[in-house]
Amino acid sequence: MPADREAIRTASRIVVKVGSSSLTTPHGTIDVDRVDALVDVLAARHASGTQIVLVSSGAIAAGLGPLGLTSRPRDLATQQAAASVGQGVLVARYTSSFARYGVRVGQVLLTADDMMRRSQHRNAQRTLNRLLELGVMPVVNENDTVATDEIRFGDNDRLAALVSHLIRAEALVLLSDVDALYDGDPRKPGARRIAEVHGPEDLAGVELGGSGRVGTGGMVTKVQAARIATGAGVPVVLTAAAHAAQALNGADIGTYFHPDGRHPGTRLLWLAHATTGRGRLHLDSGAVEAVVGRRMSLLPAGVTAVEGDFAAGDPVDLCGPRGRVVARGLVNFDAGEIPELLGRSTKELASTLGPEYERELIHRDDIVILEPYN
Repeated sequence: MPADREAIRTASRIVVKVGSSSLTTPHGTIDVDRVDALVDVLAARHASGTQIVLVSSGAIAAGLGPLGLTSRPRDLATQQAAASVGQGVLVARYTSSFARYGVRVGQVLLTADDMMRRSQHRNAQRTLNRLLELGVMPVVNENDTVATDEIRFGDNDRLAALVSHLIRAEALVLLSDVDALYDGDPRKPGARRIAEVHGPEDLAGVELGGSGRVGTGGMVTKVQAARIATGAGVPVVLTAAAHAAQALNGADIGTYFHPDGRHPGTRLLWLAHATTGRGRLHLDSGAVEAVVGRRMSLLPAGVTAVEGDFAAGDPVDLCGPRGRVVARGLVNFDAGEIPELLGRSTKELASTLGPEYERELIHRDDIVILEPYN
């Protein structure tokens, strides 16, 4: 067994993500045999004392058959309807299958909008931790029934990476219908399995495929998820669902992404990767240096323009003078209030508008740097 993969075999808390194509038939219905095979593996690891969070796609796919749909719907309303029907089918199947081993499951549906709010973020963390303490296996999915295009994770690979950091997991296993990351199309001769990834340089020149038939993910989203998790210090294994047992046992299978050892704040990780800006604040060069270079709060005096329609507490992108997004933060004012504040000091604002305006537009604790600015 490779020494690095020993971390997977000995991990006491693991997040396992499985994609739609690994759970469903070509017609979009739940494949009972596939679900049971995955549950067999996870229940065995659970019996050894490991805490497992299962991030499972498949709700929309599972809803296709009962609704008489032959393919994944493109419009949001029908996707939400399919998710509403399919989520019950999916969880019922997991409940029945895990019951064979006396393992209880609990459904946890998350939205990106929930996770960027401080109170909801803490609630999700507490709920997942308590379920694990009680010996329950949480089955996590994005709440597709209520999520919108503007506020969604976009794929469960990214959700799984963020959950792995949220619960302080020691490993993340991404299961799909592809057994590893390859340096070319694995269906063509000569494609080589990439056994390990230490950093972005190991993927230079690698072409990543698109999404599957019933899911939203693809190799691109899996690599992005691996980068999120490893950037938070969590090792990742990417392989096929059929190889789940070997992956969890630390075998040299699939692709292993090495962690880089950093552990950023949980909320900032969510802010960077689970949200999109509802608007933009344009900063002058002095404000960029203060926010990005010196990690200070954003004050009204350094903002030159505002775009978008957002409310206090929403995430907004911060742009430098050349228009490039350099950071994201949770704003303290509605979009309509900000134009009157631009270019003015907080003391001036307090004297003319009232003491409640003697505060920052965005506090430094609510700002995440997305890229250096120079």
